[in-house]
Amino acid sequence: MIAPVKVGVAGLGTVGAAVLKVLQQHADLLARRSGRRIVVDAVSARDRHKDRGVDLSAVRWYQDAAAMAADPEVDVVAELIGGADGIARTVCETAIAHGKHVVTANKALLAEQGAALVRQAEDAGVVLAYEAAVAGGIPIVKGVREGLAANGIASVFGILNGTCNYILTGMEETGREFSEMLAEAQKLGYAEADPTFDIDGIDAAHKLALLASLAFNGVVDFSTIHVEGIRHVSALDIHYAETLGFRIKLLALARLSPAGADLRVHPCMIPRTSPLASVHGVYNAVVAQGDSVGQVMMEGRGAGAGPTASAVVADLIDIVRGHRTPALGAPAAQLHRLVPLAIERRRGAYYLRLMVVDQPGVIAEIAACMRDNAISVESLLQRGRAPGEAVPVVIVTHDTEEAPMRRALDAIAAIDAVLEPPRLIRIETLAE
Repeated sequence: MIAPVKVGVAGLGTVGAAVLKVLQQHADLLARRSGRRIVVDAVSARDRHKDRGVDLSAVRWYQDAAAMAADPEVDVVAELIGGADGIARTVCETAIAHGKHVVTANKALLAEQGAALVRQAEDAGVVLAYEAAVAGGIPIVKGVREGLAANGIASVFGILNGTCNYILTGMEETGREFSEMLAEAQKLGYAEADPTFDIDGIDAAHKLALLASLAFNGVVDFSTIHVEGIRHVSALDIHYAETLGFRIKLLALARLSPAGADLRVHPCMIPRTSPLASVHGVYNAVVAQGDSVGQVMMEGRGAGAGPTASAVVADLIDIVRGHRTPALGAPAAQLHRLVPLAIERRRGAYYLRLMVVDQPGVIAEIAACMRDNAISVESLLQRGRAPGEAVPVVIVTHDTEEAPMRRALDAIAAIDAVLEPPRLIRIETLAE
């Protein structure tokens, strides 16, 4: 009889417990598909007595996750602790150093330390698998790395954070403000008590760093990614987007050009006819542009215990099958450092919303700021009159570069009749 593959699971939160459930409930199915039984032999978590809804009677318990990663009885380590450093990193490095394959869902660790871990894994001759780190249950890592291996990939972009997408969808459907929808997302468990990583775009940027490295076979310096969140998107902006034929989505975008890699996360107005505009609620979607295949889009649940556990177990099956592919699509020695393209060089159209005092001459002052920076205006909206009171003014520009747009914003903000900081949202047509 072929001996089973023994897995050590570091971290028994919602994802870790879900992985154990999948491995226990589908043990026979997974054995047929992989050719060997996959069993959890050891686990590590802080609270040994917490009820996680899974049978832990047959597993060995470690207080020290790094010691578990070094256990000679363990064949594969699943790191499900999280965090860009500390014990999660130690667990991965220890497992690799002891010749063990590693499966992780840790996007932060891989985005910030991934290149070093990939090199370490290659040198040790072990697999570093991370399907669960990007877009949950959507098999985008395998899709880009293997399904599109015959393509030069010019861009990869999409909706990579379900919390933000849920909030923006709710604002559109109900007319409620950001703070109300955030509170609802927290109540339903879609947002953490501290939602900073989600709503400020950091979570999506971690995932984008991985996707860009994979798509372009390069090393991304995470600090060079331009990141903005959705805190300042208002119900008024959602309304005007609808009026103008757009929807607002938090997008993560990576485009490769001879000038460099354009890597950014920020709210975008996209045409309502775009497939991404129809991705609602907690769903994620990723679009890759290949030179042979064209645009390929994959959509599904991007987070949650079930989808993430599905991706973790799929990686385990690949390892048991003997599937070996360079983690970033090419050997570490062939990866090149991606040259970042500064956000100031971004070219496209812009949506600009101002709150101004309704008085003669204000529009002329604003127009002068645009003229002085060679920015052409496509349309200007001011609905109704309220002399002496605050009114919204919405401007849509023709394509221009970001640098002059920022100079114009600074000049407009200095106008006495402009009552609050101008709100800018980039318009993306998503056409290649």
